[in-house]
Amino acid sequence: MQHILIIEDEAAIRRVLVKILSEESDTYSVEEAEDGLAGVEMIKKKDYDLVLCDIKMPKMDGVEVLEAVKKIKPETPVVMISGHGDLDTAVNTMRLGAFDYISKPPDLNRLLNTVRIALDRKELVVENKRLKKKVSKKYEMIGDSPAIGRIKEMIDKVAPTDARVLVTGPNGTGKELVAHWLHQKSERSKGPMIEVNCAAIPSELIESELFGHVKGAFTSAAKDRAGKFEAANGGTIFLDEIGDMSLSAQAKVLRALQESRIQRVGSDKDIKVDVRVVAATNKNLKKEIEDGKFREDLYHRLAVILIEVPALNDRREDIPLLVNHFAKKISEEQGTASKTFSDKAIKLLQDYDWTGNIRELRNVVERLIILGEKEVSETDVKSFASK
Repeated sequence: MQHILIIEDEAAIRRVLVKILSEESDTYSVEEAEDGLAGVEMIKKKDYDLVLCDIKMPKMDGVEVLEAVKKIKPETPVVMISGHGDLDTAVNTMRLGAFDYISKPPDLNRLLNTVRIALDRKELVVENKRLKKKVSKKYEMIGDSPAIGRIKEMIDKVAPTDARVLVTGPNGTGKELVAHWLHQKSERSKGPMIEVNCAAIPSELIESELFGHVKGAFTSAAKDRAGKFEAANGGTIFLDEIGDMSLSAQAKVLRALQESRIQRVGSDKDIKVDVRVVAATNKNLKKEIEDGKFREDLYHRLAVILIEVPALNDRREDIPLLVNHFAKKISEEQGTASKTFSDKAIKLLQDYDWTGNIRELRNVVERLIILGEKEVSETDVKSFASK
């Protein structure tokens, strides 16, 4: 059922609108408010999928209602109802966030079409919010150890800024989680988050991947192509394993950071980009600089803020939380009954040498969920964890 609220001081207009909408679909539940104050009170108490609001009303006019709705329920679309003399005001309400406006007397087709589009838009907004929560949960950082507490505190301080961040730590520790949290807690969270695994792209293709290319720039360049920096415009680019990037690509990344401009491969035209850069590596970049494999000036550009993610062996107190988190998540993914771990099984996992860090722990938990008993025991861990 889709809930629609009509705020209109003229009873005759309300009756017409209710009749039209009720006859259009049995999925529309239509309610009425005779003035702006009453309408706002109803919106405070209930979630409506659409509000139709007159502009000129006693007590509280339509513009004031619109402003109130945008504060109380900003995702609710508001369609303004305007008399002939209110058209300029109706247009101005679009700038204030109104979805659309309908003139009196309402044209049937225009009214129904606007209502359908507004309701579809509301569904999209709700779905996007649901997906965003799902994504946020996917990149949840599990743990309450002092080390993880310090990282979360650092993220909360740094995320609202545009400061560049270099995330370091061994493979499998969750450096990409830090990058996603930085993005999701930033002002850029509505923009794209583009990930680039620098180690997975051949050195001869990394520049094209990052900055794009023009047609004919090289043999296989059959058409113009935008790169990852352009795709991340207005958002964040995450350069994972940046220690594996070629020196020539490093030089172009340095220019992009210095000037906020890039050039596609094969072009001399500058393209302005607004991108926050978060980089990650498992290498000691200072040692790479000494060996001539990494540019020192790029390092200082990237490492405005340094966040070091500890190895799992250095935060063993988080293992019980991680095991329970992975057990629940894997059971849901596999469609199997949830399994618990005995205290002795957990203790054994805490004593294990996790050279592969969290990634290895997740694999072991998945193996135990599939092969272990209803309650994973110490014996199960001894049998399956080391394989």
